[in-house]
Amino acid sequence: MDVFRVVKDNVTARQVAEHYGMKVGRNGMVCCPFHDDKHPSMKIDKRYYCFGCGEKGDAIEFVGKYFGTTSKDAAMKIADDFGLDYKIEKYKPPQEPLRPKKSLEQEFREAQDYCFKGLSDYLHLLKEWKIKYAPKSMDEEWHPLFCEALDNIDQTEYLLDTLLNGDVRDRAFLVQNQGKKVKSIHERIREFNNSREKSITRGSGREQSTYERG
Repeated sequence: MDVFRVVKDNVTARQVAEHYGMKVGRNGMVCCPFHDDKHPSMKIDKRYYCFGCGEKGDAIEFVGKYFGTTSKDAAMKIADDFGLDYKIEKYKPPQEPLRPKKSLEQEFREAQDYCFKGLSDYLHLLKEWKIKYAPKSMDEEWHPLFCEALDNIDQTEYLLDTLLNGDVRDRAFLVQNQGKKVKSIHERIREFNNSREKSITRGSGREQSTYERG
């Protein structure tokens, strides 16, 4: 039986990292063992990818580099340490073929694009609201959309600037930690567009603001 196939079908990069003493965070981030990494910059799951030094691969490649061994020795070490039998026919491959998974780089690019689109669309709306709903006199009550624009323009511009000009670690941190906020922004935009369409249909021209700031 092919030891490489046995290991790849049964053990992930995260499992070997944890087995050999590395502490992986709940978000799948860990300090990269392949460069001087003081802050977690490696994303690890079935495969691993370091946003700092660019190292990437599967469980076998991780162990081979970690212990300085050949791929075959790394695969055999994993099989022995995890009690995988690759010498007799007792081993059976998964009954259902594994679905191809996206690489960590592709997942990161898609998540970054999702964040950029949401923030960019939202900033466009905020700037529109800031002008359109600005009070015409000092005693006029401020429109909710004008208030929302004042509250969120600066932060939205900062996040967009980070995605455009920040280094890979800053961008990875933003994507990892601002996911819920960006999701709420996408929902906010969809909510506003739906409200505007209904207003146009009814001929009222009224636009509601129910955005809960995250």
